[in-house]
Amino acid sequence: MEEIHRLHVDDFYFSALYDEEEIFPISDEKYALEVQLQEVLMGSSNISSRRNATIQFCTAEIASLENSEAAKCSRVFCHICMEEKSSEEMFKGLRCSHSFCMECMGQYVALKIKENEPTVTCPDVKCKSVLEPQVCRSILPREVLDRWENVLCESAILGSQKFYCPFKDCSAMLVDDGVEVVTESECQICRRLFCARCKVPWHSGTECEEFRMMKRGAREKDLGDMMTKLAESNRWRRCPSCKFYVEKVDGCQHISCRCGHQFCYGCGRSLRGHHSCVS
Repeated sequence: MEEIHRLHVDDFYFSALYDEEEIFPISDEKYALEVQLQEVLMGSSNISSRRNATIQFCTAEIASLENSEAAKCSRVFCHICMEEKSSEEMFKGLRCSHSFCMECMGQYVALKIKENEPTVTCPDVKCKSVLEPQVCRSILPREVLDRWENVLCESAILGSQKFYCPFKDCSAMLVDDGVEVVTESECQICRRLFCARCKVPWHSGTECEEFRMMKRGAREKDLGDMMTKLAESNRWRRCPSCKFYVEKVDGCQHISCRCGHQFCYGCGRSLRGHHSCVS
């Protein structure tokens, strides 16, 4: 740009010097002054451009530092995973001042619901701040929220009033309002009949008292059979008097039971006088 201006001034100067008609006279001093003026104008333009570029660079650096400091200040410490997280990653549904990240809170609440705890409090052991399902919607899957609502509904019903469908593939929660004694009933979920008094599948043709006696006898028989098999596998002997099972660790076959009865460990028979056992 500077060279262009100089050529313009020089052309004008020499054309004026050699013009035969001599439009107007021009001196060397005036020409030198004109050249200096052009140089000053060009120099000030370059300085101004460099100054603007420097100001823009400094402004960008200051903004970058401010953003860096702001980001550093917005980091928050999670007291579960023990890591620093950004403020956007922190859970904001607590009414207390404790800080936990959304990922940790989601896992914590889901575990509590899995354990069928209707009331979920702050993870801090000393804090009693209660969490509500509404504030946890952003950190929990839909199925966990549904289960939480079911647990809350169940907790609102007295323990003596609720029971569950006796069919294992259903297990729906049912409510006994206590207005009248009900025996034969139907599950509203699986539509199968059960006895609301005995809490078992419907025992058609058998009264509740009779069924309970049968059930108790069956349990005792099953338990006895299991004990007999266990004794046989471990080679235990049962005292003929008190029916208590004993196990011989070492020594002879003569056993003195805790009840005082004497019997042979080899054959299990009582000892009376001379005894010969081939076991």
